[in-house]
Amino acid sequence: MLLVGGASRRFGSPKALALLDGETLAERGWRVLGELGCERLAVGKAADALPLPLPLVDDGSELRASLVGVVAGLRAAAGEVVVFLPVDAPLVDAPSLRALADACREAAVTQRGPLPGAFRRDVLPRLERRLAAGELRLRDAVAELDAAVVELDPALLANVNEPADLDGLVRLRRR
Repeated sequence: MLLVGGASRRFGSPKALALLDGETLAERGWRVLGELGCERLAVGKAADALPLPLPLVDDGSELRASLVGVVAGLRAAAGEVVVFLPVDAPLVDAPSLRALADACREAAVTQRGPLPGAFRRDVLPRLERRLAAGELRLRDAVAELDAAVVELDPALLANVNEPADLDGLVRLRRR
């Protein structure tokens, strides 16, 4: 599940459309998820009308929170374990996502936090209750689950929040 519905306030434009090595972050995440050989979907806001070359599942909410995307993704997915990749984590690779899926009890997260992460579909009612109650912090939701922590290479978990972050990744990859 590719999460593309972030607000991108600090970035200044939709992160999903930002370029890294000649492909948008959305295309990159979609490609990496495709390497897993499983169903893949993208979740975001249809109202954003992003020109994405991939099918989008509307999260059905005006709220911008990772929990909204995870709930929408779990509702839409066919599988029992769903791996979530945020579009702003462009260096995460397929083996890392597979490790999260394999380690998933009720959830599996990295040492840095809940995303990227994997969630079992059967936690959906608990996440929906948190969402309905306005308890939007995904980190707090994960704390209430039986979650495995998967240690991944910290370099793969680089997060793009500002254009300078993306520029830094470009410079690193040229070395």
